[in-house]
Amino acid sequence: MLLIWYPKCSTCRKAKAWLDEHGISCELRDIKAHPPTREELAQWKPCSGIPLRKWFNTSGLSYRSLGLKDKLPGLTEEEQLELLAGDGMLVKRPILVDGQRVLIGFRAETWEEALRSE
Repeated sequence: MLLIWYPKCSTCRKAKAWLDEHGISCELRDIKAHPPTREELAQWKPCSGIPLRKWFNTSGLSYRSLGLKDKLPGLTEEEQLELLAGDGMLVKRPILVDGQRVLIGFRAETWEEALRSE
């Protein structure tokens, strides 16, 4: 299992603590130092069941400084993938990757249901 997170993010820290409390071990990867690649994002997107536009960290400084609120609807999926792969801070976090399952963002109830069999 892989947890892609930003250690300074309170939501990411909550997700890590939740995993620890449930005895779920995972490899940690700093999203700023090692952002997901275009290939990883393309592979994970279908496993998440979430449209690519929902992968953007809409509350982040990078998102706002690029004016993506207005630009995003007009971008192709390929352009969106390139943007996300180019700046880890544009990506909504944390991302939990476990085989064919990919969880974006952290909600304890959602993770509990998804990882119930762990």
